[in-house]
Amino acid sequence: MKVNEMMSRDVCVVGPDESLKNAATLMAENDIGSLPVGEGDRLVGFLTDRDIVVRALARGVGPDAKVREVMSADVKYCYDDEDVEHVANNMADLEVRRLPVVDRDKRLVGVVSLGNFAQSGDRSAAQDLLRGVAAPH
Repeated sequence: MKVNEMMSRDVCVVGPDESLKNAATLMAENDIGSLPVGEGDRLVGFLTDRDIVVRALARGVGPDAKVREVMSADVKYCYDDEDVEHVANNMADLEVRRLPVVDRDKRLVGVVSLGNFAQSGDRSAAQDLLRGVAAPH
């Protein structure tokens, strides 16, 4: 099975110059914990609810700060035509629960998450990923 067969395609994206408040509102409205950060048609970062808490609020950065100030700019991603076993092992090694999915032109086409793996029917890939993200640090 390929990633594009199980990924979420309906992805909310936030701009790097939007405020953290806007990003948090978008997360709340869509009941999600992360947002790809896009500029034009390119993926330039990734923002999680943990980034907002740990990199912003805990350091005294206010809600009007820009997303680019706290996002992860070193974005890990996978390609939409990659095999799910390979992506699950990669995510487990990276200890991440979600990963942006790009096409071969590196344009964002979706997000794949632990939940997608759990619902995919590929028990082996789901177990490999869960083992990697649930391991004590």
